[in-house]
Amino acid sequence: QVQLVESGGGLAQAGGSLRLSCAASGRTFSMYPMGWYRQAPGKRRELVATITSAGLRNYADSVKGRFTISRDNAKNTVYLQMNSLKPEDTAVYYCRSPRGTAWGPNDYWGQGTQVTVSS
Repeated sequence: QVQLVESGGGLAQAGGSLRLSCAASGRTFSMYPMGWYRQAPGKRRELVATITSAGLRNYADSVKGRFTISRDNAKNTVYLQMNSLKPEDTAVYYCRSPRGTAWGPNDYWGQGTQVTVSS
């Protein structure tokens, strides 16, 4: 079974920083892309950032220039470095990995980690 476990969430003030981690197990981690998503109260889950097996990155416009996604294949871990945090970044953050060769409804998801940013 593939398992994704997020950590690193917490409380931060506006302008501060947090680093989230997602540890994966149960697969050859380096062969798969990974994504970070977030869900704020009353809103749908939205894409934050993705990183391919080759290390190519994509970001939502709302976090571009502030967040950085990275991966350490030796540790089977993907990170999300969040700088210049804003109150609107408050959400539960989830990591995601496709089950097969394409993203789809049967993908693997972590349990999420709460990020709260105070103004």
